[in-house]
Amino acid sequence: MDHNVPDWFEPLTEFDVLMSENEISPTTPLDAMFDEAEELLLATRPEGFEVEEIGRLAFDRLPEADKAAAFDALLYTYWAARDNDRKVLARHEAEGGAR
Repeated sequence: MDHNVPDWFEPLTEFDVLMSENEISPTTPLDAMFDEAEELLLATRPEGFEVEEIGRLAFDRLPEADKAAAFDALLYTYWAARDNDRKVLARHEAEGGAR
């Protein structure tokens, strides 16, 4: 069996079951670095910072091996937000626009 390819027919582990039952998403390296970057900026810049600085710091601190997947995740997130905006606007217009 190739351990780099998931076998969807293997029985779930106890950990898998707990994650699923509690609706917990697995943490990615970008998630972890994003949290660390935010904590660092909150501690070192209490006067404030631009939200984009969190993402830049997190991305810069990622190991090179994780950057391609993180970049893909960022692009997908951007697309998902745009898609959601379009759907909300279409729904608003279908309901007659501003009231």
